[in-house]
Amino acid sequence: MPRHPGFKLGRQQREHDPRFPHMSALMAGRRPPVMPPPVDWSAKMLPDLGMMLNDQLGDCTCAAIYHMFQVWSFVATGTMYTEPDSIVLRAYELIDGYVPGDPRTDQGGVMQHVMRYWLKKGVPMSSGVNKALAVVEIDPQSDVDVTAAIVDCGAVNIGFNVPAYLMPDNGDPPPALWDVDPDADNHIIGGHDVIAPGFDASATLNIISWGTRTYRMTKAFRAKFVTEMYAIANTQWVTARGTTPGGLSVTQLEQQMKALRA
Repeated sequence: MPRHPGFKLGRQQREHDPRFPHMSALMAGRRPPVMPPPVDWSAKMLPDLGMMLNDQLGDCTCAAIYHMFQVWSFVATGTMYTEPDSIVLRAYELIDGYVPGDPRTDQGGVMQHVMRYWLKKGVPMSSGVNKALAVVEIDPQSDVDVTAAIVDCGAVNIGFNVPAYLMPDNGDPPPALWDVDPDADNHIIGGHDVIAPGFDASATLNIISWGTRTYRMTKAFRAKFVTEMYAIANTQWVTARGTTPGGLSVTQLEQQMKALRA
């Protein structure tokens, strides 16, 4: 794995829990096959959102959650709320078993395990805990489902396999544009979890990762390397915007989550 102290990964190989509802099934026959107009919910946010410790630890599956809270709070209130690193660290301890000071326990996390924990127990916050209203899996190859989920939920949570060329081992930061490069070193060096709060007319996604800048992920890169993607219903977002994954009611979403919360 490249020696890059400022940019850690941490997403483990995906699970396939059949209890997660899939957007394609929920929307069968309901959604017109047309992409919504481009949007970027993070466009007016601060350029530096904080690393959330992902420069030191493989906690990207937790950092992504707290980056989503930044987007949701900004859109809902006009002010971005950021939890301190101590809260992100606590989440990494509770969900993924990290023990501070023991590098053997810094093993990252499985996204579906993190999503189940968020649904069932809630992630730590300065004011208590936050439980996700619902988590719906999305087909990463469906431009319509991916972009509609960003419009409806503020962001999508993305897990992908990381090719070596994306993480230079000479100390340079990752490139701003994540695209397929068949001539580069394409061997997979690990997994990463990021969020996408926006997209353009070509379905290129705006990506928040490591918190220090916005990256862009092309449709070709998504098709080649992304292996899992989720839309999350958040209470603050739903209250402020009135939109949910697939336009389902909160009651309908709660019904879909019963098996995962059991």
